[in-house]
Amino acid sequence: MQQDQKPISDAYQAHRPYLVDLAFRMLGDIGAAEDVVQDAFSRLMGTEVGEIEDYRGWLIVVTSRLCLDQIRSARARRERVHDAAEIEFIAPPAAGLADPADRITLDDRIRIALLVMLQRLSPAERVVFVLHDVFGMPFGTIAETVGRSAPACRQLAHRARRKIAAGQAGLGLSDLGPEAVGEHRAVTEKFLTACTTGDIGSLLEVLDPGAWGELVLGPAATQRGPVVTGAQRVARNLVRFWGKGTTLVSLSAAGQPVLLGFVDRKLTAVFVLIMRDGLIQAVQVIADPHLLEFVAAQLPQLA
Repeated sequence: MQQDQKPISDAYQAHRPYLVDLAFRMLGDIGAAEDVVQDAFSRLMGTEVGEIEDYRGWLIVVTSRLCLDQIRSARARRERVHDAAEIEFIAPPAAGLADPADRITLDDRIRIALLVMLQRLSPAERVVFVLHDVFGMPFGTIAETVGRSAPACRQLAHRARRKIAAGQAGLGLSDLGPEAVGEHRAVTEKFLTACTTGDIGSLLEVLDPGAWGELVLGPAATQRGPVVTGAQRVARNLVRFWGKGTTLVSLSAAGQPVLLGFVDRKLTAVFVLIMRDGLIQAVQVIADPHLLEFVAAQLPQLA
């Protein structure tokens, strides 16, 4: 007897944004991430009633294994990686910037390049690093997912951290402490889930009451939309433009969290979340075509 569809439908609504985010961090391809998560839910529908007690945990394991299979089987088809000088050419810092928001935007254009570093990790290193260091899963659980011992997974994570740290040093970036990383991760996860499910109440829980937001269409001051102030107005705008039918995935690294927004699997915006004391102080939605073209070119392409 197969599963009742109502609990699975509820699980899809509750956990799909998280799972797509997790899969994207491993695969770097939004289409592949969405397909993997759809496959995981299809497998869930084929299980027997009462076989699974924890849908979320089961889906995380299945999604992770499917991602690992894809990474292992994908042919090595890489786009040429831009070096730091080329990134700086794409987003040259203007002299004498008066607006701190401009500096944040330009700095995070460099941080986005950290995604490229995941390409330097082996398939097992990438999966272990994403599951443990990004999503905070214990090594015992990860060991079952990747089919290795917990000590071996610890070693894989250690090697991955060294490679990531070397890349950060090359870009002149410092990493956040573990407590800040965990806090940012929790807030970012709640933010992206609330946006894509249209849950204004949950959005207000992570937005500072005086939060502000703006749309950035280019580096010039004239290419910015009006600043929206107040958590209620910011939340309504986010749900209006980034509610159901869109996909958000996280790209947090050194500095403030960054998210990528996709519509019909096309990169449409980069979100920079300015966070302080566990709340989001500001949301910059960057739709600069030049930046989007660059970011899209950095995403690993699967065969």
